[in-house]
Amino acid sequence: MNFKVFIVIFSAIILAACSGAGGSSPTLTPVEQQGQAVFTLRCAQCHALTPNTIVIGPSLAGVATRAASRIPGYDGQTYLETSILLPEEYLVDGFANTMPTNFGKELTSEEFAALLAYLMTLK
Repeated sequence: MNFKVFIVIFSAIILAACSGAGGSSPTLTPVEQQGQAVFTLRCAQCHALTPNTIVIGPSLAGVATRAASRIPGYDGQTYLETSILLPEEYLVDGFANTMPTNFGKELTSEEFAALLAYLMTLK
């Protein structure tokens, strides 16, 4: 098994085990769990999941809801995809353009799709 795949699966299992304690979190599908693991490994260093918490980039609490109304004609998933692949296109007011631009090259298409699926659960 590829080490990268092992880490993603292991992280998803750990995160799933930890997230069950609160009872208020929605149950994630296996793809969304994989996306949560990708988020933890690649995004959580800069983006918090709690409202009004800034690490480096904006909080992603409720991002699926906000994304659906940010750009006329874009649904939430299209906005998020564009924001990840071309972060300079849609900078959030008050934040510098510090997001890496290499996610399209570094994530597999499966990891990217899983990450989007997970972000779409953050309503």
